[in-house]
Amino acid sequence: MSSAYPEIYLVRHGETEWSASGRHTGRTDIPLTARGEEAARGVADRLKGLTFQAVWSSPSQRAFDTCRLAGFGARAVKKPDLQEWDYGAYEGVTTKEILSKRPGWQLFRDGCPDGETAADVGARADAVIAGLRAVAGNVLIFSSSHFLRVFASRWVGLPPEGGEHFVLDTASLSILGYEHDLTEPVIRRWNQK
Repeated sequence: MSSAYPEIYLVRHGETEWSASGRHTGRTDIPLTARGEEAARGVADRLKGLTFQAVWSSPSQRAFDTCRLAGFGARAVKKPDLQEWDYGAYEGVTTKEILSKRPGWQLFRDGCPDGETAADVGARADAVIAGLRAVAGNVLIFSSSHFLRVFASRWVGLPPEGGEHFVLDTASLSILGYEHDLTEPVIRRWNQK
């Protein structure tokens, strides 16, 4: 899984009670389930032998605990820009429940009342990307699904709304990098379990 150019390893946090039930979990800080903890420990095996110039984590408990259980907690720097989408009025609500009151709603197109839009999340992703470009080496990032989807979209130059096309499972591993040179960002691997 190595390249001549820096690679950005993305890990979505392990399962939580809300991720298992499909509830939007933005800023509510809930713990991993036992299954989520086990999957987080399994991330360590998938990253064995790799070296990282930096390890960054969302400050959320679920992301940082995934980082810690994968063996990277001591090195991790918590970055507020890595937080999950702020779902505002839709925090803790399932898509099905939202659609029953707002038919046709789509997160990436419509955003959330009293929360963020895709452009808001994209601006945070752009700030993280600017920081990554200054790091000479591989970086490991722990965060949440919708943020990482927007992040991947911005990495390859798509609008933030393009994140709707990238699905991420809990405790999945994805790798961003470059193709021929540092002017050609690509998605090297996506949503690996």
